[in-house]
Order: sequence, then C-alpha cells, then structure tokens
Amino acid sequence: MRNARVTALVAALAVGSTMALAQNAPAPAPKKPATQAAPRPPVAIVPANPPAAPPPAQAGEPGTFNDKQRALVTKVSNYLSGVQTLVGDFVQVGPDGRRTEGQFFIQKPGKVRFEYNPPSPVEVIADGKSVVVRDRNLATQQLVPLSQTPLRFLLSDRIDLMRDTNLVSVAADDTFVTIVIEESQTLVGTSRLMMMLGAKDLQLRQWTVTDPQGFDTTVAVYNLDTTKKPDPQLFTIPYQDRPDPR
Repeated sequence: MRNARVTALVAALAVGSTMALAQNAPAPAPKKPATQAAPRPPVAIVPANPPAAPPPAQAGEPGTFNDKQRALVTKVSNYLSGVQTLVGDFVQVGPDGRRTEGQFFIQKPGKVRFEYNPPSPVEVIADGKSVVVRDRNLATQQLVPLSQTPLRFLLSDRIDLMRDTNLVSVAADDTFVTIVIEESQTLVGTSRLMMMLGAKDLQLRQWTVTDPQGFDTTVAVYNLDTTKKPDPQLFTIPYQDRPDPR
C-alpha cells in the first residue's frame, strides 16, 4: 500500500508530485489590490468525480471526444510541451488533511525537485530515470521508476495527451480546463491524475492524484516562472544513500 501511495505522490508532483483529502476547501481567493499583501492561495479540493464527460476512447471507436474537447486537449498538450523549465511555489493537501508548502523546480526531460518547507523533512527528486522520496531526518529514501508514474508524461519533451495517455475526461468552464488521465500498473493498480489549468491562459493551476486505494492528494502551484534555469545539481539522486531493503 505504501508503494502505491508513493507512486501517487510522485505522479502528482510534477509537474508535478502523497496521500488524500476528500473534503471541500475554500476556492482560491481573488487577488488583492496592489497596495495589499497577497495571501498564499488556498488549495481548492476538486470533487471526487470530475465534471461529466464522454467515456474513454476504445479501440475502433474514434470520435469519443467532440471537436471542442479535442481542440482543448491540443492546446493543453502544446502548453505542456512548450514548458521546458518551470520554477514556483506549491501548497499540498494530503489525505490526512495535512497542509504543506514548498518550492519546486522542473527541467525537461524527466527532471523535477520538490522541496518541502520545515518542519517537513521530505524532498522528492526525479533525475530522468527514477523518482525518489527522501526523508532527511530518518535518512531514508524510496525509489520508484519514472516509467511507472504518470509523471513521465508531464516531464517529457513533447506530449500529445490524446495519443500518449489514457484520457478519460475533458471539461471546461469560465475558470478552469480540467483534464483527467488514468494510469494502470500491474503491481500497484490504477491511479488518476486530474489537472486543472486556467481557462484563459491555460497555465497549470493545480492537480489532484487519486491513488489505487482511492486517497487523494491535491497540489496548487503559484508564482510560476518559466525563465529561470534550475541548477542541474538539484536533480541529482544520491543512489549510494539508498537503505538496505532487507
């Protein structure tokens, strides 16, 4: 069960990447006037069931999604493909209701780092091949192959969501475009990744990962910067520190 939770965590990360909360939370607060300090954005927990949308496409059943939905997916795919580096802040709500914050760094292809603010000792690193969840206090780390998480789609140089993923839902309103992807792994089961992007700018706003046990983790991102070049050393996994599995 813990392996499945970790897989769900690193999937959520990305840009995103631990666990789940199925309670409602306040929607993101409107921006304050420039003369006032802007508050940290609250995490809006999305519904357990995404907005109604056609079922996933099956072999021999083209056209499951309508033209408008396909156009939205193409725009989201182009956005994700166009982002090669990304730096920002995040707020995460786990299945136990715990709220944590930190910074993240992305360098495509395949590299991401999530640093949680104290007192959390956790950091998550993907180096292009593996994803590791490290606990600095306990000096432990757990490795998951990047190829076994949906994170590989989000960190690839180019992504066509319609072609490269199991896309199960596409919906939009005046605020968000919502894309839902399911990923099945033989050993850990099926997880779900729900991405929410701004309806006007298609910028990534938040995502929710539902692990095979049904636990949700929601992450909201803000202060995004696509111009900064992260230090390559941020994505180094110290494999020699991996504990003895016995």
